[in-house]
Amino acid sequence: MAHVTRKELAEVIGAKTLHHTDKASLVNGLAAYIATEHKIINVDSLLRDVMQYRLEHGYVEAVAVSAHPLPKQVLDDITSLLRQRFPDARHIRVDSVLDETVVGGVRIELPQEVLDLSIRNKLNMFKRLVAEERM
Repeated sequence: MAHVTRKELAEVIGAKTLHHTDKASLVNGLAAYIATEHKIINVDSLLRDVMQYRLEHGYVEAVAVSAHPLPKQVLDDITSLLRQRFPDARHIRVDSVLDETVVGGVRIELPQEVLDLSIRNKLNMFKRLVAEERM
């Protein structure tokens, strides 16, 4: 049997799960595949590849990371921002995750990129600009 690359596997899983809008069922399907095939793979990398495949096919799934629970209005604003960024998206889902290390604001994580709107990121950007100015 030929070796299947992680990207090829992600494409197959992505294609077979496009109808799923529930992340838990996607993860369960992935776990079932790994268990039945006795594969040893990096699940985080594979899941990221599957999410990228789904994004390329109109299913935008993002994670909003913040220090405190986000109100519905903020989640709606994030969804609107993603709708602008991905105007052809058929489905947009934003999950919320708490991370006490986020100083303030929110970090929006997508499969291959992060939109960092946190205060820490803004402060770091300011520090870099000041350091460049001194040079």
